[in-house]
Amino acid sequence: MEFTESYKQTGPCCFSPNARFIAVAVDYRLVIRETISFKVVQLFSCLDKISYIEWALDSEYILCGLYKKPMIQAWSLTQPEWTCKIDEGPAGIAYARWSPDSRHILTTSDFQLRLTVWSLLNTACVHLQWPKHASKGVSFTRDGKFAAICTRRDCKDYINLLSCHTWEIMGNFAVDTLDLADIEWSPDDSAIVIWDSSLEYKVLIYSPDGRCLFKYQAYESGLGVKSVSWSPCGQFLAVGSYDQMLRVLNHLTWKTFAELMHPYTVRGPCYAAVFKEVDEPLQLDMSELCLSDDFSQGNDADSPEEPFRVRYEVMEVPINLPFQKPPSEKPNPKQGIGILSWSNDSQYICTRNDSMPTILWIWDIRHLELAAILVQKDPIRAAAWDPTCTRLVVCTGSTHLYMWTPSGAYCVHVPLPQFTITDLKWNSNGSCLLLKDKESFCCAAVPLLPESSEYSSDE
Repeated sequence: MEFTESYKQTGPCCFSPNARFIAVAVDYRLVIRETISFKVVQLFSCLDKISYIEWALDSEYILCGLYKKPMIQAWSLTQPEWTCKIDEGPAGIAYARWSPDSRHILTTSDFQLRLTVWSLLNTACVHLQWPKHASKGVSFTRDGKFAAICTRRDCKDYINLLSCHTWEIMGNFAVDTLDLADIEWSPDDSAIVIWDSSLEYKVLIYSPDGRCLFKYQAYESGLGVKSVSWSPCGQFLAVGSYDQMLRVLNHLTWKTFAELMHPYTVRGPCYAAVFKEVDEPLQLDMSELCLSDDFSQGNDADSPEEPFRVRYEVMEVPINLPFQKPPSEKPNPKQGIGILSWSNDSQYICTRNDSMPTILWIWDIRHLELAAILVQKDPIRAAAWDPTCTRLVVCTGSTHLYMWTPSGAYCVHVPLPQFTITDLKWNSNGSCLLLKDKESFCCAAVPLLPESSEYSSDE
């Protein structure tokens, strides 16, 4: 892998949907770079520090959320002189997002008083009262024709279906939730999944006309759903719960066909490979190295620690995995499935049980078995699948990247001084990784994955 040098950032960084550009927030400036050459192609100055950025789907426009102000500024890459500023006045702005046509911006006011659709083509705007959430509760169909927006009135949750062409309400219906958490269209746009807050285990599948197709409740009297994700193919719905289990439903009968546990002890028979991150001291042959007395005395205080090489070691089962028991008297316990992500081919899914923050589980859904376990030294910050092939990249806030493929797992050292990876993102064609540190970022050119490759566990 090849790495760029590090560059300053003070907030969000993201690739454009067409993978050609990188947008970086540096205080009140928005810097646009080319992905290949890293050359600055545009520099926009906002009126305040940038809290949030989002590309339009056509990669021509980009919005900046200045939530402290609060206002939204939008910019055009093809027409740098074009500007747009959205200010809701006393109502404020809690969140903003693009519509699928890249010509409308949806803003949610403070206290969820209203959701407003602003047109970039004319001065028209459409209001929807009482949106349920600021950043959640809005989902668009894959074809971009319809939006499902959650609202709440008279102590009841509703789903409003809007046309993304006219922004008229095509229909609305009440849903059987106590406190709706979020909503998501299925990849084939045939169904909508809705799940309740963590206080009530309830997953509901609705058709676009408001019929409840299925109600799923795994258990009662306990904290419920923590994460939900459709598979890219649309055939599976994964539900991660606070009881530390992953359940997978099929799209034909909506029945559960897999219940995957995350035990603290892994016993045989187990065909999964267990990769444990270990430090291995570098063996340096210093027999022929000769330094003068003056040099060695002068550098005694500054001598570095013994260098190590980080690698994966394949462990045998049974193995006890490190875990943390959350305190029972505190709210929002760190347990349950906090990370849940599908591979691009829908065969694999990776999970992290938050009471075992250093462990990443990789499941083979096609064979309904555990494929691999990654045991890291530090808590896992982020895990992201390559959008073009079966390759998983993990970061833990260390100076290394960790990669897994069906052929094995390996560690990659980032050759930048004091650069610790706290977050990572793929571009849409899988050729580049964006790596974030606390105050800087870099990019890594990722080689294409051969169809059959044998990776060693070393760097």
